[in-house]
Amino acid sequence: MEVLFKEYVITDDKNRINRKVVLDFLAQSYWARRRPTERILKSIENSHCYGVYHKDQQIGFARVITDEATVFYLCDVFVLNEYQGQGIGKKLIEIIINSKEYEWMTGILGTLDAHGLYEQYGFEKDSNRFMRRVPQEIKKM
Repeated sequence: MEVLFKEYVITDDKNRINRKVVLDFLAQSYWARRRPTERILKSIENSHCYGVYHKDQQIGFARVITDEATVFYLCDVFVLNEYQGQGIGKKLIEIIINSKEYEWMTGILGTLDAHGLYEQYGFEKDSNRFMRRVPQEIKKM
């Protein structure tokens, strides 16, 4: 899958992931700064990953963990600071949650500071940190 958004490319081509960009960002994040490098690399290999690119430079990332049947966990979502405020993160989330493969699944994520963002995409607070999203088809019933 590859989507053009403004002058950015959003793709799930794992071969394009710049592991150094992901490692550097996550090392500074509140949620993964203590995660060992080898764990981050293994998590990339064992997850469905999305990258956002400006020309050949990776500027964003998201990772999805799933059983491919009932639930998905959205995590490690980021857009580099200098590219924030342009709707890139919103488009990345929109592409992921509107994907046919996730429409019948319950979505889960954890955040300390972005509840308002994820609420725009159907996620609801489940506690102070975790949120979940009921499968869209179930809401229609």
